Amino acid sequence: MKVILLKDVKGTGKKGDVVNVSDGYANNYLLKNKFAEPANATNLSLLEAQRSSEAFKKATALKEAKELAVRLNATEVTVKVTVGANGKLFGALNAQTIADALKQAGVEVDKKKIILDGPIKQVGVYKVAVKLHPEVTAKTTINVQG
Repeated sequence: MKVILLKDVKGTGKKGDVVNVSDGYANNYLLKNKFAEPANATNLSLLEAQRSSEAFKKATALKEAKELAVRLNATEVTVKVTVGANGKLFGALNAQTIADALKQAGVEVDKKKIILDGPIKQVGVYKVAVKLHPEVTAKTTINVQG
């Protein structure tokens, strides 16, 4: 019997796969526990529409991430902080502070997407990576001034 899996089933397949399994396994386990649905014409057309919708959403998200990356690469943000002796900051510059500075510059980025090797503790100019999408990473310039 052909079924469409609604969830990942170990040893059978992943969500969205159309698999051929024995009638007993399909009726007594997969369909009963709502892990699958019968692979009839209606369900197959719904699955195909769902896949094309997901592909469109992924393409749109990638396009938006690339556009934001272009804006981020061209953006230079100046952050004013209090500084002690030898140009050391009181405290440190973290991802939240950078996200707030970018927001004031007109580019909204989630702080979780900002990749820092460690907190910034010195005055200077830094290149900070921002991972916008699994395939898109932008670098923005942060100018830390006292």
